[in-house]
Amino acid sequence: MRVSAKADYAVRAAIELAGEAGAVVKGERIAGAQQIPLNFLENILLDLKQTGIVSSRRGPDGGYFLAVPAEEVSIADIIRATEGPLATVRGVRPQNLEYGGSAEPLQQVWIALRASLRAVLEEVSLADVVADQLPAGVVALSDDPEAWAAH
Repeated sequence: MRVSAKADYAVRAAIELAGEAGAVVKGERIAGAQQIPLNFLENILLDLKQTGIVSSRRGPDGGYFLAVPAEEVSIADIIRATEGPLATVRGVRPQNLEYGGSAEPLQQVWIALRASLRAVLEEVSLADVVADQLPAGVVALSDDPEAWAAH
């Protein structure tokens, strides 16, 4: 899986908001803290607003805040809000693919890939990251030296 800059920035911005425990945070502060270009961040925050994950307040004391408790927002939610489905093949969801001949079992590979992504990304909430308390299964996967090897 390739994580785009947009998805990475969105997750980091949401984590920044989660770390502020309900406070209203200015976009400039998020951008500075996470080294995200402000114009790009504003577009990302708009995506997160449209899906109901983030809200905003106007005015001199305005800014952004999580609209949902951090425990209820997974990394998968953030990625879906900014990029769409977690796993597609040529823009098609795996369950809608059809292969013939010897490639027919390939659909199962793409379905398994999506399930694997979900097993990690849906398991980790913003609150988990902020508290540095990742789920045991995620820690176990990242503790495996083979996970760190470039292939």
